[in-house]
Amino acid sequence: MLQFLKHQPRAETRSETKYKTNDGLGPVHELPKRLRSRDCSPQTDSNLELSVVVPAYNEKARLGKMLDEAVVFLEQHYQGKYEIVISDDASHDGTGDFALGEATRLRLAPHVLKVVTLVENRGKGGAVAHGILHGGGKYLLFADADGATKFSDVTKLLAHMEGQDKGPAVAIGSRAHMINSDAVVKRSFIRNLMMYALHTLVFVFGIRDIQDTQCGFKMFNRESALMILPHMHTERWIFDVEILLLAELQKIPIVEIPVNWQEVDGSKVDLAKDSIQMAVDLVVTRMAYMIGIYGIDECGHLRR
Repeated sequence: MLQFLKHQPRAETRSETKYKTNDGLGPVHELPKRLRSRDCSPQTDSNLELSVVVPAYNEKARLGKMLDEAVVFLEQHYQGKYEIVISDDASHDGTGDFALGEATRLRLAPHVLKVVTLVENRGKGGAVAHGILHGGGKYLLFADADGATKFSDVTKLLAHMEGQDKGPAVAIGSRAHMINSDAVVKRSFIRNLMMYALHTLVFVFGIRDIQDTQCGFKMFNRESALMILPHMHTERWIFDVEILLLAELQKIPIVEIPVNWQEVDGSKVDLAKDSIQMAVDLVVTRMAYMIGIYGIDECGHLRR
C-alpha cells in the first residue's frame, strides 16, 4: 500500500530552469545550477548573501504588500547581495507578470527579482524546493507570498545562522509564542481545531521538539539545503514536516525563532479537503521513512 501511496516529485522541465526579470527579454536567463546531493558540494560562485524564495500560486492580490515590505528591508541592508525568486506555481491570474511589474515599480535592477514559472501546478512544497534548489545565496529563505510574517524578522534567523560553526543548520520562524494572542484566538473554531489536530499527528509521528512546523518562514544554509531539498518527496502542504524530518534524521540542528505574524485573508487551504490530505500525506511520509521506502545511505544523504 505504501509503495502505491508514496510521493514522487516530477522532474523539472527545461523551461523551468530559466527565468524572467524586468528587462523585457522574457524567460531567456538561466537559473543557477541546481543543487544536487551527488555533487557533494554546496559551494556557489555567486556573491549573494541571501536568496528569498517566494512560492506563489494565484497571488496577484497579496504579493504586492509582501514585496513592498521585503524590498524596503533588503535594499536597506543587503543591496546588491540578495535576490528574490518568485516560484510561480502555474498561476492563471498573471502572478508572474504582476511580480515583474512590481520589480519595475520598486526600481529594482534587472536580475534582482526573478520569476520562474512552473509548467504545471506542483503544490507549495514543489514550488519552494524548485526555488531553493536553484537559489544562489549563501543563505536561502522561503517566505510566504501573503506577507503574514514580518519580513524584517529575517534578521533573527540570519543572526542565528551567521553564528553557527561550519556545517548544516536550519532556522525556522515560529508563531508558538502567539498561541493566546488575538491573531490565533480570533481564528475560526474549525481552523484552530485542524491546527491542533495536525500538531498532535506531527507529535505522534516524531517531531516533538518543534512547536510550529507550518510557519512559512524557514531558512537554510547551503549545506543544509543540499542535504534536505534534493530528497523531498511531498510537494504539497505537509512538505514543512518532511523538511524537519529530514533534518532530524540527518542530525541537522534546527532552531525555532519567534516571529511577528498576522492572519492574512486569501488562504488557498481548503480546510476539509486539505486537512484530510495532510493527514494521509503525513502518515505515508513517516511510515515510508520508518520502514525504509525512503531511507538514508551511508553518506548521510537520502536515497529514493
